[in-house]
This record gives sequence, structure tokens and C-alpha cells, in this order.
Amino acid sequence: VPPDPQHPPRRWLAQGRGSPRLVLVVVFVALLLDNMLLTVVVPIVPTFLYTTEYEGANSSAPPAQTEAAPPALKAPPFSSLFSYFDNTTVPVSGSESPLEVPNGTESSRPPAPPGSPPGPPRGCPEGHEFLTKENVRVGLLFASKALVQLLVNPSVGLLTNRIGYHIPMFVGFTIMFLSTVMFAFSGTYTLLFIARALQGVGSSFSSVAGLGMLASVYTDDFERGNAMGVALGGLALGVLIGAPFGSIMYEFVGKSSPFLVLAFLALLDGALQLCILQPSRVSPESTKATPMSTLLRDPYILVAAGALCFSNMGVAMLEPTLPIWMMQTMCSPQWQLGMAFLPASISYLIGTNLFGILANKMGRWLCSMIGMAVVGVSLLCVPLAKNIYGLIGPNGGLGFAIGMVDSSMMPIMGYLVDLRHTSVYGTVYAIADVAFCLGFAIGPSTGGAIVRAIGFPWLMVIIGVTNLAYAPLCWCLHSPPAKEEKMAILSQECPMQPKSYSRQKALREFPLTEDSDVEAENVE
Repeated sequence: VPPDPQHPPRRWLAQGRGSPRLVLVVVFVALLLDNMLLTVVVPIVPTFLYTTEYEGANSSAPPAQTEAAPPALKAPPFSSLFSYFDNTTVPVSGSESPLEVPNGTESSRPPAPPGSPPGPPRGCPEGHEFLTKENVRVGLLFASKALVQLLVNPSVGLLTNRIGYHIPMFVGFTIMFLSTVMFAFSGTYTLLFIARALQGVGSSFSSVAGLGMLASVYTDDFERGNAMGVALGGLALGVLIGAPFGSIMYEFVGKSSPFLVLAFLALLDGALQLCILQPSRVSPESTKATPMSTLLRDPYILVAAGALCFSNMGVAMLEPTLPIWMMQTMCSPQWQLGMAFLPASISYLIGTNLFGILANKMGRWLCSMIGMAVVGVSLLCVPLAKNIYGLIGPNGGLGFAIGMVDSSMMPIMGYLVDLRHTSVYGTVYAIADVAFCLGFAIGPSTGGAIVRAIGFPWLMVIIGVTNLAYAPLCWCLHSPPAKEEKMAILSQECPMQPKSYSRQKALREFPLTEDSDVEAENVE
């Protein structure tokens, strides 16, 4: 039905539904919200669990009561603390005066906890042992999203090959909205864990379908690289806004506030999808997709996926462990725990947009190789920081380098499928997303355990050296060969070309054809 000239909005929608740029906008917003929700919990969860669990368990012990709520120490005289453990109000008459507690005993403010480096005692959380154990629990909580996404991704890739990209995209939005609302009203570790796992399902639908949709809309390799750079910019912006937004809103408004804002933005994204996308008119891919097992046996796809996995594993290990390390060594206030990730996010945003264009000119394999080397060096420099300002350089370098790797490897994935397999993209971007998820699943879960065993600095050394060691493998991607079947299809006009793949066998069976083979080479 042609658009009605009397209704400009309807005409705009009809034009927009065929526009690749508006598809890019939808994917950009979906990745933005997914990654805002991914990182908004990073500064909230460690302090939320510390406040609710450590304070609750130790409310009868005076030192813990004093330390559990650092902002209260700066309160004016005659302020009070409310204990949720036994529902009593504890009056405080200044930060240096004795503290009255429910059992009638008094205690002066204790010194800095044993085992932490010397630093300003005011505002340092107590419970060094609790914080060390919390590394593991927070790591598992963060990893749950990626583990679930890892399990769901392959089936989403197959689903997109059958029913198209638009319906899975909308399903992803719906699940993401439910997860966000659940985060807002979860008060225990178990409910937070379930909400995080549910986010993994929604993220799998939206990211696999979104990247596959982009690859199918932008068929030119150069344009596809630029579009992937813009879409990954949405991912970067989500990471950029998430952690600082979460820490500031949690400290000054409350735990639910950042999640309710994200839920509202998710509703806007859903409305945008309904307006622009056409779920009812989407047909499945006309060409039969290459099976995932075949793609997973392709060494070039595996090298690209490995680069995505290891480069992102570094920041995945930082997410649960860096805030707790800052609480222990720098006595950082709550708002700084999220702001520490700001340099990485800003530089990632710059890196993805800059190298979406530059990588195609300098060689995507070279761009990713340099990126992985810089990731390794940046991670090695993180433990050298003595305060939040010392983290600006290492985290900035880390974000910029991961931007280089991501903006190079995502287009390479589509290019490898075009060159060596069938040009259907749902499955290969499911593999790319699996690589991301492996990094974000292994990173936090093992990172917390390694910190508990040998300490945060050694964790950074291990993952930094791993990235440096993997970087040379990116050289393999500098000129990947096409598959024989692809070469035959691409050069159907040249009947001598397919012969070159069976030349050895032909020479053994028919020695007389040797001269004709040489002539064929000369003609080529």
C-alpha cells in the first residue's frame, strides 16, 4: 500500500522502515541500554552487599556499626544511625566521640583494618576478610549474565536464520525490561543473581539479532565496518554512562533509582522498535546458513573470536575486583568506584568510532594486534596506581585498545563468512557474542577467586601477559584464503580456475596435461 500523502508521519515511517540508518539507530539504542544495565551494577553491588550483609551481621559490634555507613561519619552532631538488624536507632555525637550501641557498651573509633596499606583512616571500610570473600560472590554474580548468554546464544543464532532478526530483537527488549525492573526491587543476593541471569537472556536476543541485522543491511564491507563502529559506539556509551551514573544515583538518590530510569528508557526503545521494524513482513534468510559446527572449525573465525574474548576478559576481571581493591587500598568513597571506569569508557567510545574507519585503511589484523598489545601493557600498569588519578592512564589505554580490537574484529567476522562460507550472519555473530560472553563469564568468576588466592596485582599480571602473548596470532588474519567452493562461484567466468585446486591429482593421473596446466597459469 503506497503511503498516504496526507499523513507525513505515516510517510516518514514507510520510508524509515527501508532505511539502513534507522536500523542502525535501533541497534545503537538496544546496545546502549544493554550495556548501561551491564555496568550500572558494577559500583552498586559491592557496597550494597557490604552495607546490607556485613552491617547487618555485625550490628551488635561497635566497629562494624561505625564503618558500615561512611557518610554518617561526616554527619553533624546528634545525628543517628538506624540498624536494620535489630530495628534500633543509634545516636552519634560526632565522628571522634564514643558511640552508644544497643547493648550499652561504648567504643572509640578503631584504626584502619589490618592488612590494608596505610592511608587515611576516615571512610575506610572495615571487614578486610569479608571484602576478600566478597570478591568471589560479586564475581559470580557478574559472571552469571555472561554464562546464561553463552548458553542461549547458539539457539538465538539458529532462530534468527529461520525467522529473521526483528522478532528476536523485540523479544530481547521485553526480557531486558523485566530484568531492569527486577534489579530495582531486589534486596537480596539471590534476587540480584536471578535478575542478572535474566539480563543475559535478553542481551543474547538483542545483540545477536542486532549485529546480524546490521550485517545483512550493510552489504558493502567498508560501510559495514563503519556501521559496526557506530553500533559499538552505543555499546561504549552504555559502558561510559553506566558505572558513574549508577554510583552517583545510588549514593545520592537510592538503589532503585538508576534501574527505574533504565526501565523508562527501555520502554522508549520498545516503542522505537515497533515503529521502525516490521516483524510481520520479515522472511527468513533465503540462503541456507552454514552450520555453527562448520564455522567453529574455521581457524580464522576462531582466531578472531579469541581476540574478542581475551581483550574483553581484562575489563571483565576489573569490574568486580577493582572497586573492592579501591575500597581496601585507596579508601575510596562510593562515587569514585564507578568514576574509575570513566576513562576506559570515554577512550573506548573514541576508539570504536575512530578505528571503525581507520582499521579498514591500516589493515584490521594490524589494528587488532596493536590493540591487544596495548591491552596487555595497560593491565600491567593498573596495580601501580596509588589513587583514582593513577587509574586514568591505564584505564584510558585499556578502553582505547579494546575499542581497536572490537571495531576491527566485528567486521572481520562478517567478512570471513562472506569470503569462506554462506553470507548469512546470525550464526557468526552468535559466535562473536559467545566470545564476548566467555570473556565476561571466565573473567569475573575466576578473577574473584584469583584475587582471594594471590592478590589483585598478580591477577592483572596474568591477564596482561595473556593478551601480550595472544596478540601475534592476529597476523593470521592479514589475508585469509577463500574456500574452494567460494572461489569457484566467484570466478565462474574463468573455467580454468577450478582446475588449479585439483592440479596435483590431475598430474598423477594424466601426465600429458602438464603443459596445458602451465599454459593455463600463464593465461591467468
